[in-house]
Amino acid sequence: MALQHLLKFLPYLYVGIGCARLFPPKRTLTLMKRFNLAGFGLLVCGVLSLGSLNAQVKQSFIQTLQQPNYWADSVFKRLSNKERVAQLFFVRAHTDKGKAYEDSIARVIKKEKIGGLVFFQGGPVRQATLTQQYQAQSKVPLLIAMDAEWGVGMRLDSTISYPYQMTLGAVQNNDLIEKMGNLIAQDMKILGMHLNFAPVVDINNNPKNPVIGFRSFGDDKYKVAEKASAYLRGMQEEGLLTSLKHFPGHGDTDLDSHFDLPQLPFTKQRLDSLELYPFKQLIAAGASGVMVAHMNIPSLDSTANLPSTLSKPIITNLLKEELGFKGLVISDAMGMKGVIKYFPDGEADLRAILAGNDVLELSENSKKGVKLIRKAIRKHQLSWEDINERVKKVLVAKYWAGLAKPYQPDLQNLVSNLNRAEALALKQQLAEEAVTVLASMEGIRSLSKTKKTAIISIGSGAEDVFERDVKNYFSNFASITIAKNASTKDLEQIEGALSNVDQLILSIHDTRKRPAPTLDYSASVQAFLEKISPNVQAMAVFASPYTLTGLPKNLLNHTLVLAYQNSEELQHAAVKILLGNRNPKGKLPVNINSLLKNGAGL
Repeated sequence: MALQHLLKFLPYLYVGIGCARLFPPKRTLTLMKRFNLAGFGLLVCGVLSLGSLNAQVKQSFIQTLQQPNYWADSVFKRLSNKERVAQLFFVRAHTDKGKAYEDSIARVIKKEKIGGLVFFQGGPVRQATLTQQYQAQSKVPLLIAMDAEWGVGMRLDSTISYPYQMTLGAVQNNDLIEKMGNLIAQDMKILGMHLNFAPVVDINNNPKNPVIGFRSFGDDKYKVAEKASAYLRGMQEEGLLTSLKHFPGHGDTDLDSHFDLPQLPFTKQRLDSLELYPFKQLIAAGASGVMVAHMNIPSLDSTANLPSTLSKPIITNLLKEELGFKGLVISDAMGMKGVIKYFPDGEADLRAILAGNDVLELSENSKKGVKLIRKAIRKHQLSWEDINERVKKVLVAKYWAGLAKPYQPDLQNLVSNLNRAEALALKQQLAEEAVTVLASMEGIRSLSKTKKTAIISIGSGAEDVFERDVKNYFSNFASITIAKNASTKDLEQIEGALSNVDQLILSIHDTRKRPAPTLDYSASVQAFLEKISPNVQAMAVFASPYTLTGLPKNLLNHTLVLAYQNSEELQHAAVKILLGNRNPKGKLPVNINSLLKNGAGL
């Protein structure tokens, strides 16, 4: 009997499957009604249509671009020419600058009809509240972006910061990095954000780089591509737009493009084989966006003082045509000295559009920029066809990221949702997987629980997690904290007190907001390190791996626990390894010297 009923409904099932595959949900249901296919067939059609919609959402942004998009088309038709151009502009937003500042951004949203916002410092509840207000005030839903390279904690208080990319470069299990991408994407969506300006895919092959450094996965192009791919995949799996940066590669510079225009003096062959390698790999993997850096690159564009952000040969010819990139091309911040030094007063905005950018991040004057672009169209420097294509790309990005639905934050549970146990556990696991032991394990193996032990902590300014955890292990223990600018007199007294110590453990800390390639210790502290170096049994370094070159050579011959940055998680992880409670798994992600090379680690 059951079989008979099933056979009876098979034609309806067949039709339902067919229409669901061919048409969007509303159209499918209309067709079913038109042909009087009710009951089971209509139900199947509706279910399968919803499934078809979900499948569409799960497609990559690049795939979605190749398909008709009714939402984007309908929004586009409602926009004036001026409003269409404005969709290409993203402006800065904060939640730590007071109501007057917030109101000024609201006025820009209402009057200029801009395409999106880039949030910087503030708090999560304030940002979620303000995002909801801004979205309600905008004619077209705003695409919300953030630089969340190591999570939303990069900008927001009361939220999670994962390890820096350089630290992750030491992690051998890329599945953990992909999981981090998943969780960062979830956090951003909780906050009503849609685009992360990450990952950084620059190869940091210049130890003196002042702006990339710890933000890079390392100096090996293959490993950078692998880890960046895992991070990218994790974010895009959760429906978050991403942006590879900084095209075509900002790793081998000694200037910060925030303050000046760096130059890459390399041949096109060198750039193609090295700097461009991760970009090519991740573009092939379906990256949704690429951010272009402000750099002068004569081998790609010989125009004097022209940043890559304003170069048609670099953006249109190289990125779009040669590399075949179809996603969002996003400029680096348009207020940086690297671009406005030679192109002030809105000229940079126009040139950036002429070069082929789809989105202008943080224009100095978005209102003026829109005017200049419309003027260029009237002068036939640009065509409306070209602009409209980019506007539709931005609108499809908004659809793919979920902006067809209004943002409704759960303010009551927001902070707890952003600090869930799963995320905290992953943060600690990544730290433990990153810690790297160099030189030898002998210093760790020979530590005695009963011998008179001293730990000297330099640079932290106060007793830290590492000291507290270590001293609980030893029965006869003294801790000494030394400021990074300690006087010679104070250091001489400490040196004298060390004469009757059996075991000496040293910890090096860089407490600056961002790790630098060199330590900012005073000359007296550096001289002190040289004096005590022969007596150090084991050392932990909570700083950039590049700082190792500035330490006394004697120290590098001892057991060296490299923990990359001064976070509590990495201090906990370093203690576990120092006390023999965990085997080290991390590998050095950069070359330091002839002895400490990329991949080193016991």
